[in-house]
Amino acid sequence: MKVALGADHAGFPLKEAVRGAIEALGHEVIDCGTYSGGPVDFPDITRSTCEAVLGGSAERAVLVCGTGQGAVMAANKLPGIRCGLAHEPYSAHQAVEHDDANAIAMGAWLVPHALVPDILREFLDAVFDDDEETRRRVAKLNALDDLTPSL
Repeated sequence: MKVALGADHAGFPLKEAVRGAIEALGHEVIDCGTYSGGPVDFPDITRSTCEAVLGGSAERAVLVCGTGQGAVMAANKLPGIRCGLAHEPYSAHQAVEHDDANAIAMGAWLVPHALVPDILREFLDAVFDDDEETRRRVAKLNALDDLTPSL
């Protein structure tokens, strides 16, 4: 599987551990930045990383920022992206199995390096539970992409 990987400056210290874990699991990494610890805005990195999924060059995306919160918020603003916050393996798996997530966000300040391989294994090995109930719920979730707020 091709996996887009993006981190802002706060996530940069965890980025190489994430890359190594993805590659150790036999997947290909598409590196979407950042390439140093210099300041960069998480919405820009999130967008470029998620565009790889939306454009079809990657099947899933992994985003890393300080807490994961900014990246998950930015990612879920992009129609077609379903991003879960994953600071431990169970959430990473459930995001795919029950919510058809195609991205996860991780917090470099919160996730111990030792958990990174397990989180990524669960995320990348998980398969959407394609039964009627989960399909119905994900269809409703996807319909929110088309919602135009009334002012």
